[in-house]
Amino acid sequence: MNTSVAAIILAGGKVLVARRAFGGALGGLWEFPGGKLEAGESEPEALAREFDEEFGVALRPEKFLGETSFMNKGVTRRLAAWLAQIPGDAKLELREHLACRWVGLAELSALDLADSDRKLLPYVSPLLEG
Repeated sequence: MNTSVAAIILAGGKVLVARRAFGGALGGLWEFPGGKLEAGESEPEALAREFDEEFGVALRPEKFLGETSFMNKGVTRRLAAWLAQIPGDAKLELREHLACRWVGLAELSALDLADSDRKLLPYVSPLLEG
């Protein structure tokens, strides 16, 4: 099964989300940063590569949180959520997204999230409630 990974990055009771650039079926929607695995990559390697490509910041995957599946162009894809850390002083560059921001649980639930990322909320919500 084709796999994508999503970074769940927490700071101060909030989680990082990014808004996809317009164009394509998911344009303008919010998501947890991440992307597709390339041949031979582990999930943590893909997550670190994708985050560096998208934001120019080193990311350290720490713990697998859970997974879901979704359909994309007639293909079932797996989306794996990983708890990850970035340096506290990191300056995120918007290389592929329109915006990024830190949101709490109420705002996260109200965002126009991509359906695949919304399916990860059962893994993310408990981390924001504590």
